[in-house]
Amino acid sequence: MGVTTLKRKLRRKRQGQNARVIKIKQLSAKPVIKNVDVEELKASFSK
Repeated sequence: MGVTTLKRKLRRKRQGQNARVIKIKQLSAKPVIKNVDVEELKASFSK
């Protein structure tokens, strides 16, 4: 008796795995830190 692969079930399982990896990457991603001129910000609030 040959072994059959359940392709549909395997595809659904992979979708869940990939979604989990993407979600972890999104949660652990850090925003890009830009150089901010603090004095310029302070001056703009004093107006």
